[in-house]
Parts: sequence; structure tokens; C-alpha cells
Amino acid sequence: MKRFSCCLLLFTCLSAITRAQSPSILIIHDVSVIDATGAPAQTHRTVIVSNGKIEQITSSSAADAKFPGTHINASGKFLIPGLWDMHVHMVFGTWFPHGKEIALPLFIANGITGVRDMGGELEVLQQWRKEISAGTLLGPRIVMSGPMLDGPQPRFPSSIAIATPDDGRHAVDDLKKRGADFIKLQSLIPRDAVFAIADEARKQGIPFVGHVPDSVRASEASNAGQMSFEHLIGIFEGSSPLEDEFLKGPKTETKFLSTYDPVRASKLFALLAKNHTWQCPTLVWERGGNLIDETDFVHDARAKYVPAYWKDVTWKRFTEEIIHDFNTDDLATRKRFVQKELEVVNAMYRAGIQFLAGTDTPPGVYVFPGFSLHEELQRFVAAGFTPMEALQTATLNPAKFLGMEDRLGTIEKGKLADLVLLDANPLDDIRNTQKIAGVILNGRYLSRIDLDKMLAGVALIASASAK
Repeated sequence: MKRFSCCLLLFTCLSAITRAQSPSILIIHDVSVIDATGAPAQTHRTVIVSNGKIEQITSSSAADAKFPGTHINASGKFLIPGLWDMHVHMVFGTWFPHGKEIALPLFIANGITGVRDMGGELEVLQQWRKEISAGTLLGPRIVMSGPMLDGPQPRFPSSIAIATPDDGRHAVDDLKKRGADFIKLQSLIPRDAVFAIADEARKQGIPFVGHVPDSVRASEASNAGQMSFEHLIGIFEGSSPLEDEFLKGPKTETKFLSTYDPVRASKLFALLAKNHTWQCPTLVWERGGNLIDETDFVHDARAKYVPAYWKDVTWKRFTEEIIHDFNTDDLATRKRFVQKELEVVNAMYRAGIQFLAGTDTPPGVYVFPGFSLHEELQRFVAAGFTPMEALQTATLNPAKFLGMEDRLGTIEKGKLADLVLLDANPLDDIRNTQKIAGVILNGRYLSRIDLDKMLAGVALIASASAK
């Protein structure tokens, strides 16, 4: 009964926000605009939003303060494009219940106005997207793969078993017919099936992304047309003279570090850049997984937004698997590997490879919807990106990757009004993306008060789920 009451409270709160904050015209006064094109901040600007689009960007001195609409005094504040998390799983079988009530509002409260769902229940996600588009549900824009393709015995929910090339072709055809936006590959797909999937995806005109399957080389996946690699899978393998061995047997951080060959890496990076194979390295998850045995999340303030089932069942299962099956190297080696990943990301970026910010939330243990995207931007800066370059991995770059650059990704006249208002300049310190004063979602303004109400509602639901 308490859980029902909490859900009703959150629904009532979000419904009130949706009704109250959907003006046809919004005027943001005297703001510094960081448009994410790479240009310096434009100071003392007034941004006019009309019917969900950016209608005008003008000098504040020239703006008419009496212009009809909802006026926001943004003096001393900074406006950036809405952020994207390009690797999430919102409906992952039964492993993360309450995704609709937990993940969606956490994304919005953190300025995440778009997500790429990399494996989930297709029809559920499509229904969410319809409700969000209709304005009856508050949530980010969603692009989705539906169920992932994996080997004959998939390890995760929301997956399709692939044992043969015909299995792969049928899965691609079926998902295309069902309305999936792209195909997501997991690690255990047999080699001949991988190339059948790539061929069928090309014929069907649907992108495929994901893990570089264990059975193929990164260079082969890139040449076959895979649009993005996740988690840096295939990169260390392809940068080692032991690549053929890695195709057949176990991989360890010790071997990756001891056999990393800068010459081989340079050749691989040049190929990936030439083929426009994007990278979504999920650096927060990579660090968290490798260092899980020395990280204390018990007192993390964000844990109050997480249902007990996530922490006590699913994350516990993942933690045990990571510790016993994956983290076989000693902690010192794993720390060196985490640092080496940052160096490799830097080298790849300087070689012309494009990057996307993604977190693998919530399957990444204690990777929090919304919150962890800001950490991901900090990891890019730690890898040597400028704050602007890091910001672009979650704004301009997702728009380019998704073919939405004409509508999203930067702050320009005519583009959709997905925006985040900050209290401090993220170009001075990327951590300032967390200092959110308000979010404009498809033209709807959500103030800090609105966002705090959303967070309080999520905390109530998370708490009630433990009862």
C-alpha cells in the first residue's frame, strides 16, 4: 500500500509539472550560451523558445523584456544543450524493476534529455517513447535496439540467442520489422553469424553497434560496418601481437598491458578513424568494475534513489561475478589498466576517432541513472579532453552519430529546445555540469524546485520498494 501511495505521489507531482511548465513561449534572459559547437561562450544573450524550438538568440540589450511568455532571469548562469547518455538499459528483463519511475525522472533531473537504450524490452520502451512524445510521461528522447543479439546461451536478459548465420539474419529482419532503431551485438555470437548479421543489417538499412564479439577482430568488425564499439572491447586485443590468441582464449589486464604495441595500436586507430567507427568507452563503468573491491558505495548519497532490489539482488550478483570471474588480476595491475585506458582513449581521439558519452546504467554496479553521466564527462577530461571536447561527447557528438544534427546537439536557431541551465561555467570546470538550475525539455521549463520534487519522489519510491 505504501509503494502504491508513493507511485501515486510521484505521478501526481510529474503530472503537475507537465501541466504547469509547458508554455508556448519561454524567454531566458541574460544568459551565457555555450552552444557546444566549439565556440567560446556567448555572454549576455536572451534565448527565446517557442513551441518547443529555439526561435531566437539575441543580445540581452536588444531583447524586449515585455515580450509575452514565461520569463527566466538567467543572469550569471550558463546554458548548454541537453545531455545524452549513449549507453543505458532501462528495461533489462526483470533485473531492474521500476525503471519507469526511477530511471526516467533521474535522467531528467540530471539534464539528460536523450538516451540510447542498448538492450531492453522493445515494446515497453516503444510505449514509453509514445507517452513521452505525447507529453503524458516525463522522460528523455529514446533511441533503442530492443533485445540484444548474443551467443547460443545468452548471459543477460532482453537477449536473442544466435547460434547460426540464419539465426542472425532472422533476428535482424525481425527487429527491423518491429521498429528497432539499430541492432546491438553482445560478446558470444559465433564468427560466421557475426558477418551474417553485418550483411543483413546492411541489406535492411539498419545500423549495428555494440560489443566487438569475442570471435572477431576489432578491425574486422569495423570493416564490416559496425558503427560503434562499447567498453573499448577489441581495442587492447587489436593492439597486441597476441590478438589471434585472444580470439581463442582468456583475456587479462596483465596480458593487455604487457603486450600493448603502440605501432599496432596506431594502425588500428587509423583504420577506425577512416571507417568512422565511433567509441563509447563507458569509462565510469570500466573504472568501477575494475576497482570494485576497493570502492565503498555504502555511504553514497545517491544510493537513496536506488531500489533495494537493484542493490541487494542484481548489483550483488554482478559484483560477485566481477570479483570471481573477471577481476583475476591483482588490484595494482587493474589500477594501471584503468589509467592505461585513459591514455588509449586520448591516443584514439588524437588519431581522429570520435567519442560518445555513455555509462551502462544501471547494469554497471553503482552506476546511477543520470548522475553517472556527469562522472563520465569528468573521466573524458581526465583522459586529456578539454571541457568543451568532453561536453561534446554528450551533446554534439550524439546528434551527429544519430543523424539528428539538424535538430539537436547545439544551441542554434531552429533546433529543438532541449537545454540545461547551469549555475557555473562547465568550460572552467567540467564538474559544473552538475550545478543544474533548470532543465528545458522540448520547450518545457523545469525549475530547480521542480527537479528537487522529482528527486524526492524517486527517493520515496526507492525507499518503499524495500518494504
